Amino acid sequence: MPKCVGLRLSPRLPTLAGICPSSSSSHSGRSAVGYVPILAKELNKWKTGGRAPRRLVLGLGVSFWAQLMNMSCAVGGKSFTASARLKSGPSFEEILKNVEWPEQFPFKEEDFKRFDESSDQLFYEAPRFVTHIDDPAIAALTKYYSKVFPPSNSPGVSILDMCSSWVSHFPPGYKQERIVGMGMNEEELKRNPVLTEYVVQDLNVNPKLPFEDNSFDVITNVVSVDYITKPLDVFKEMRRILKPGGLAIMSFSNRCFWTKAISIWTSTGDADHGLIVGSYFHYAGGFEPPQGVDISPNPGRSDPMYIIYSRKLSTV
Repeated sequence: MPKCVGLRLSPRLPTLAGICPSSSSSHSGRSAVGYVPILAKELNKWKTGGRAPRRLVLGLGVSFWAQLMNMSCAVGGKSFTASARLKSGPSFEEILKNVEWPEQFPFKEEDFKRFDESSDQLFYEAPRFVTHIDDPAIAALTKYYSKVFPPSNSPGVSILDMCSSWVSHFPPGYKQERIVGMGMNEEELKRNPVLTEYVVQDLNVNPKLPFEDNSFDVITNVVSVDYITKPLDVFKEMRRILKPGGLAIMSFSNRCFWTKAISIWTSTGDADHGLIVGSYFHYAGGFEPPQGVDISPNPGRSDPMYIIYSRKLSTV
């Protein structure tokens, strides 16, 4: 059964109901690989003529694997294969290992459409001083940051918190000379105590990041990568502004403002989301092979939490 999840605003506020069908289990990290043989004949039919609307197919829960295999053939690339073809499905950590990416970026413009295409500036106009994942998930993310961030008060270290708000979930007391927040609501950014400066910008209108080349040691993005409609543009900009060897950390759960999340996200599941974000790093170029980490603190009892990360190649 598809799992429908909305956005958890805080433990004290009601959960907003959403329509986020999932083709994979919400926490196990298993993609619905078993669907592929069943759908092979139908997918082949669409490639050769009798096409059903692909968006309808996504809504019916076709595995991301099946979608990507179909699309890669359509663009002339190699078929999409990975260790995830095991019948039982891969763990989240395994989904990006031994991947043969299609030659060309396999997604279409329609995959980045949203149910609500009205101005994001209007949607984010009112500040939301709430958290979008539950406390255990926040604690897991903070713990992960404490392991991978440069030590607090390291000379010359700069961090960009992309799609930031009033809280960044950094370790308590963590400081650097420069921590920049980029977000949509100025009131939220003003309240964020970890930031030394902030920029208000809609990346879906202008994906150009207003920073010099090789400026940042770390870029973070918390539960917001699913709203980016121009991901390749944004990830290429991330590559440009990261220092050689710089780290980009994309974290996400299974909650969202579903009307503002991109179509390919709301019609796929958690493991598939890891592949989607991994593809952004791969096709942007200049990054090490992306890797996935499942940091979910209490499987089945609290919000799941996943990381896809990569470093800018030192030779770029």
